[in-house]
Amino acid sequence: MLEKSIAKPSYFVYVIRNKKNVLYTGIALDITKRIAQHNTGKGAKFTKGRGPWVLIYSSDPLPVGEALRLEAKLKRDRKFKLALKNNNNSS
Repeated sequence: MLEKSIAKPSYFVYVIRNKKNVLYTGIALDITKRIAQHNTGKGAKFTKGRGPWVLIYSSDPLPVGEALRLEAKLKRDRKFKLALKNNNNSS
């Protein structure tokens, strides 16, 4: 009996920033669609009314478990977030 190979979806960890230099970290299957949701007030409650948001970091595609772990790690990593803010201040 042949087993079907089921492709597991790949998730991306992303960091977005608004004009006040506030960062938000999340995971998504489609980053472009997710940022559009954030910018129209249909994303996370935290991002609603704080946009517009622009992408400043995205990971390589990851399985969902790895993406969730990386998201949690980045949310706690103040040095990483500070470096992102400093590297993207001019944009």
